[in-house]
Amino acid sequence: MPRSLRVQKNCLEKAKLALIRNGFPSQRSLAEDAGFALATVSNFLTGKPVDYVTFEELCRKLALDWREIANLDFEVSSQTTDKNPKISELSDANQDTSPRYPNGSVPLGSPFYLERAPLEEQVNQEIRKPGALVRIKAPREMGKTSLLMRILDSAKRQGYRTVSLNLEQVDQVILSDLNQFLRWLCANIARQLQLEAKLDEYWDEDLGSKISCTSYVEEYLLKSIGTPLVLALDEVNQIFEHPQVAKDFLPLLRSWYEEAKRLPIWQKLRLIVVHSTEIYVPLQLNQSPFNVGLPIQLNAFSKEEVQQLAQRYELDWSDGDEARQLMDLIGGHPSLVHTAIYHLSQREITLEQLLETAPTATGIYSHHLQRHLVILQERPELARSLNCVICTNEPVELEAIVAYKLSSMGLIKQSGNKVISSCELYRQFYVTTFAFSLT
Repeated sequence: MPRSLRVQKNCLEKAKLALIRNGFPSQRSLAEDAGFALATVSNFLTGKPVDYVTFEELCRKLALDWREIANLDFEVSSQTTDKNPKISELSDANQDTSPRYPNGSVPLGSPFYLERAPLEEQVNQEIRKPGALVRIKAPREMGKTSLLMRILDSAKRQGYRTVSLNLEQVDQVILSDLNQFLRWLCANIARQLQLEAKLDEYWDEDLGSKISCTSYVEEYLLKSIGTPLVLALDEVNQIFEHPQVAKDFLPLLRSWYEEAKRLPIWQKLRLIVVHSTEIYVPLQLNQSPFNVGLPIQLNAFSKEEVQQLAQRYELDWSDGDEARQLMDLIGGHPSLVHTAIYHLSQREITLEQLLETAPTATGIYSHHLQRHLVILQERPELARSLNCVICTNEPVELEAIVAYKLSSMGLIKQSGNKVISSCELYRQFYVTTFAFSLT
């Protein structure tokens, strides 16, 4: 595959028409939606070279088959690029073709994102169904937000409106009060839909906040848009720590899902609920949104997926031995795998050195391990419980709320009705640390 591609001259008009046909009133609007510089989009639509990953992404945004419009005989070599500072500058500034330090979600169009093709297609098909509800569950740093970004991007390309709200961004004082939280929810949905808030026109103290919120969504938000609305709620586990609010809010989500079975207006709403752990707030079976809809569980990378990611970082792990050694330590944890392979690809450290130093305060995971340690030191009951888990090779039974918190941190995983350490990295580091800090 060449480093750069350009649109064939006889296909330029087709590309420009696709801009309008796909709902982009200007080149700037496409650039903002795709996350590229305006100059990059301009180059694409005028037949100038752009990086091939960017070329494919812009074709996807415009519903074009890149193979049909690309000049496949054209290639910009590294020497040509070096001689043209303008192209080189654009490529360096705007393209995601060289490894960047992995931190947080993987950007759209990045070649370092490992596709979860079966899951993505399953979710994409589900949200096309009227009144759909999708539940995505996995511990932190397992790729939930990266997956969610791609689901929402696919929904946009279907012509749907999308709203994504992260409950980690909600002030604790708001999360602890149902009325304030529901007003926050409605106001932020309206803001992302570029609608006036108009909360007071629909809020009625005599009816209560749940009825007011439902009326607002039905009579104002859903009636104001002409297409389906995909509402994604990320980090819903934040609400679990406020049981009184959770006992009202979670059944409310379930009621919206049930309303779609009898009222066509609610069929426009497609809910995606993302959370890090099992819910521990007791709910009646017919009130919980966690036993309906499509459940999606994100798992750790397999050895084959680790090898595939290594290949994208231009490491030759074809025999599988390196992938096995890494997985023996971190168990295929997506974020930890990305971090390790990044450092190895930069030739900063050998695999042998990485494996030896990883469970220490000077290894590549020091920040990750110390961040968890701070939380454990602030909550001694969690530290003591984790110590019980990592000091034995047998599964351990923990109190529900303690298991929930350690699971949300990704430090433990389920083994039947009991738990075990998530990976050898945590066991080695925290066994040593707790030996000096726990009495």
